[in-house]
Amino acid sequence: MLQLPHQSRQVAAVPPPRAPAREDEAGPWHTEAVCRRDEAGLFFAPSKEPTASRLSREEAAKQVCARCPVMVECREHALLQPEPYGVWGGLTAAERRVVLARRRRREVELKKAAAADRVAAAG
Repeated sequence: MLQLPHQSRQVAAVPPPRAPAREDEAGPWHTEAVCRRDEAGLFFAPSKEPTASRLSREEAAKQVCARCPVMVECREHALLQPEPYGVWGGLTAAERRVVLARRRRREVELKKAAAADRVAAAG
């Protein structure tokens, strides 16, 4: 990390807190997030990261998430945004895509069932 002459080593080594994608939608849960004290690089991939390194980094990020008191809120934020990158709420971007696809399928199934119930009740 590049240090300016007037910065102390301790201040320069402190990573900036993870910020939400859109500040206007930030909730108070962000202030309780454990990841605010961790290196942001743990949660977001560097470009051209080798697969083994990515898997190891993601597992380490998930371990941080596992001890976070606001993991569920973080996960919902990432699913509602939707956040396209990084580990949020203990899920990778690929895992969040799976969750979103399941939710969409479930919504379709519920709509079909409701429509079938309306038809049965009317007829």
